[in-house]
Amino acid sequence: MLDTHHHLWAYSHEKYDWIPPGSPLAKDQLLPQLREATEAAGVTGTVAVQARQVIEESHDLLRMADQSDLIRGVVGWVPLISDEVEKDLEELARHPKFVGVRHVLQEELDDYFLRDDFHQGLARLPSHNLVYDLLLFQRQLPVATKLVDRQPELKIVIDHLAKPEVKKGRVDSDWKTGMKELAKRDHLRGVKFSGLTTEFPKQEKIDPDTIKAYFEETLEIFGAERVMFGTDWPVCLLRIDSYRIWADTVKELTSTLSPSERTKILLENGQSAYGLET
Repeated sequence: MLDTHHHLWAYSHEKYDWIPPGSPLAKDQLLPQLREATEAAGVTGTVAVQARQVIEESHDLLRMADQSDLIRGVVGWVPLISDEVEKDLEELARHPKFVGVRHVLQEELDDYFLRDDFHQGLARLPSHNLVYDLLLFQRQLPVATKLVDRQPELKIVIDHLAKPEVKKGRVDSDWKTGMKELAKRDHLRGVKFSGLTTEFPKQEKIDPDTIKAYFEETLEIFGAERVMFGTDWPVCLLRIDSYRIWADTVKELTSTLSPSERTKILLENGQSAYGLET
């Protein structure tokens, strides 16, 4: 199994002010913790994804990747709107494990998705063979589709199912409409089945039937060739007790598929999207 989405950090409140104090996230989550979690779940490779919008973190993640064969790739952050972004990309892309870039668009106004300087930065990624991880909320799907259409040469992966507005027992119709539209774009290389537990309202229990419904709908929209397993660990620990719980959930959801479809979702789609060595 390849976990296409997790984070790592040496915790401090100053650096990670978005982490709730006293939560399971408010402590170091580094290589020892990752190894323990993945071994218990039977996960054999991972992609580490940025959690801070500072370029120093991209270098920190690569240093950790150098220390562990478990980390197969790193999706980092670079200042895409900067005039100096090409210099940063050249330096980072020299590292064989630097496979993609992400900006936390979910926290930006819609106008940011269409900024010319932002798109000038995005347009530089294909020449470095880098993927763009698209992080957004469901409400941002219409403007995100415009972003995707402006970058036809850019390989794009959607994080966390585009963070649907989860309501117990049903799939949101606006999410379904927006995702169906995005799925028409061939350069959209995949969607990560991750991050769903933290989209349930805090006052609601996590409903397995709703998770199953989103999995089945995602599979229907994107096909087994573009859905990929991810955990969003350790953020998932805000709602579930362990990494293994989510890994086992996805294993169970894929258990009724053909062996080839299951292997694609749990391993091969992530390898293909990020150009990882098999």
